[in-house]
This record gives sequence, C-alpha cells and structure tokens, in this order.
Amino acid sequence: MGLVTEAFPDPRRGAAELTRGAARLFSALGQQVLREVPLPNGGRADLLALSADDRLTIVEVKSGVEDFRRDHKWRGYLAFCDALVFAVPVGFPLSLIPDGIGLAVVDREGGDVLRAPALRPLAAARRKAMIGKFARLAAARLEAVLDHSRPVSRRVA
Repeated sequence: MGLVTEAFPDPRRGAAELTRGAARLFSALGQQVLREVPLPNGGRADLLALSADDRLTIVEVKSGVEDFRRDHKWRGYLAFCDALVFAVPVGFPLSLIPDGIGLAVVDREGGDVLRAPALRPLAAARRKAMIGKFARLAAARLEAVLDHSRPVSRRVA
C-alpha cells in the first residue's frame, strides 16, 4: 500500500478515520479485523486482528500526541495479544512509540506498517479463549446486521 499523506487536525474525526484506515490496512495484509473489542481486563482494543496462522494483533489507534500521552492502558493489552501495533497519522513523532511495539502510519484509506512488532506468543489457553471471544463477537455482530430488529449485545461471553 502507498504511504499516506493526510493528517487529521480534528481528533474526533481523526480517530474514526484512522481506525477505518487501520482496519483496511490489516485486512489488506490478509488479517480479519474486529473494531472495539472488549478485553478480559476491562480494556477495549481499537482493533483486534486475527491472522491465518492464528496470531492475534491488537492495533491501538492514536489520533495525536496528546491522545498517546494521556492513555497508558495499552500496556495492559499486551497480555491478550501476540503483538501490539500503534496506528498513527502522518506527522506523528514516531520516536514516541516504544521499542518492540509495531508502528503503522494510516489515513482513512489504509496505510503502511513502518515497524513490525515484537512477537510475544500467547499461552495456548489464552489464545484459545481470545480466538473464541473473537469468533463470538464477530458472529453476534453479523447476526445483528442480518436481523435488524435485534441489537448487538455489548457483552459477548
């Protein structure tokens, strides 16, 4: 995918647009993605991507430096994925992203992975639980789309 060139001055618009672009990027990389995935620790992953070899990547979208500096919850996400990637807009100071964490620059259409994340393989039981959660959430969301009269539950076992 081509390197993106658009920055987002409005953080509210930016977060939604960046999330869309990050989802498109990881889909283009052959991964299945879900947005806004509740985690067992009470956190919420902006994106959870599942690869063909069952690797789980959490993508944390940051609309700007302030968003990055005020949010430290992402460290708790490491226990629920094999890899963590920050998706940031053009112009974000890339040196802020810690070593071992992946880095993608995105806009609303997609983006590029500039640094691959360090892989920290999940234990088999945790992987099974997270993939089951991914499947149940995806099925619940699909059913809600197909059956318009039924709202999507925020809590999926």
